[in-house]
Amino acid sequence: MNIFSNKKILIYGLGKSGLSAFNFLKDKSNVFLYDDSQSKIKTFEVKKRLINYKTVIKKKFDQIIISPGIDINKCKLSIFLKKNYNKIFSDLDVFYTFFKNVCITITGTNGKSTTSQLMYEVLLNQKFDVKLVGNIGNPILSAKNIKKKTIFVIEASSYQLEYSKIFRSKYAVILNLSPDHIERHKTLNKYVKAKFKLLKSQLKGHSAFVKKDDFLINKELKLNKFKSKIIKINTKKVNNFLKNINNEYFSTETNKENLSFVLEISKKFNIKKRLLIETIQKFKGLKYRQQIIFKKKYLTIINDSKSTSFSSSIGALKANQNIYWLLGGVNKEKDKFNLSKKYFGNIKAFVYGKNKRFFKEKLKGRIVYQNFDNLKDAVKKVFTIIKLDKTINKTILFSPSAASFDTFRNFEDRGYYFDKLIKKHLNGLQ
Repeated sequence: MNIFSNKKILIYGLGKSGLSAFNFLKDKSNVFLYDDSQSKIKTFEVKKRLINYKTVIKKKFDQIIISPGIDINKCKLSIFLKKNYNKIFSDLDVFYTFFKNVCITITGTNGKSTTSQLMYEVLLNQKFDVKLVGNIGNPILSAKNIKKKTIFVIEASSYQLEYSKIFRSKYAVILNLSPDHIERHKTLNKYVKAKFKLLKSQLKGHSAFVKKDDFLINKELKLNKFKSKIIKINTKKVNNFLKNINNEYFSTETNKENLSFVLEISKKFNIKKRLLIETIQKFKGLKYRQQIIFKKKYLTIINDSKSTSFSSSIGALKANQNIYWLLGGVNKEKDKFNLSKKYFGNIKAFVYGKNKRFFKEKLKGRIVYQNFDNLKDAVKKVFTIIKLDKTINKTILFSPSAASFDTFRNFEDRGYYFDKLIKKHLNGLQ
């Protein structure tokens, strides 16, 4: 008997993940719904399953499916959830109890979406029946037409893994680890433990792919024993493969590392080298992730709006020349700027937003910077200077190293706004 069948289940959080869980379970169990913003719910089928706060805390539920974005320490049901923590599950858990398909689950601090997308395209080009789901934007429980042979490429965030109790993945991937989401997890150790749930749940015969020279990953590996085979990825070896590739996207250290994992995982699926090269040659990456939006001999403009920490900006800072770096937003707690001194003279920083002081403290004495109230003013200043800069290779790098919600809805909204600013200024430059 499936533990999510014929049960009394509360689904908390009615974003994409919560609604997909509801649609999946509504005919299998007695499902109740709750959201911190219930008044915004318009769909009749959803509204009739909504229950209020008083009803929630009085009822006894068999399971509680919680959306990844909900922090049980800060939400309206905080006390109730803490009392019933052993009943909390994730959508990954629900999926696993109904389907035992081969999964490649990818997590890490940086590069999850890009690596997941590339892995998906490699398998698709090889004619595998494959689905791309998870944190990349497609809830796993919304997947349709699932067959036994269907392979799932899952992007998993620390938020999803934090609440999971049952989920297992034959192939687990931890790309890298650096301090992130400390405001949610409270300590770096808890953040690392959430990521390592992927390995902890694996069985003998499963495989885990991890970055070979990552300090936090190696520290956790030494402290624990895992049943799965641990495969350490040497991200430097990818350069030999790239001799066959003419794709500028893989010029940055970050994207080379992402590719290293895909190449190693591909061996498990006997991917033909010809098709592998073909896929990687054509890969354009994802929007707002080190995306080249303009390129001419004298100037390259990169939109890396997805960058929400210093560690996610480092690759682009190392890979480009004469950089005009736009950064700012809501900084990550305990974020560290670990860039070698040899790159400092190559960068001019333009810091904007409410949290300027944090970024100024990190850059002071290392990189020349200017301050601005907003991104619009910072971009305007960059173009004023660039018109006078006679050097051949110049790079405008929008890599905020910070969350976007001080000014924007999300990183996509921020990236779209930057694109608009650039189009306006390019018209005056040409």
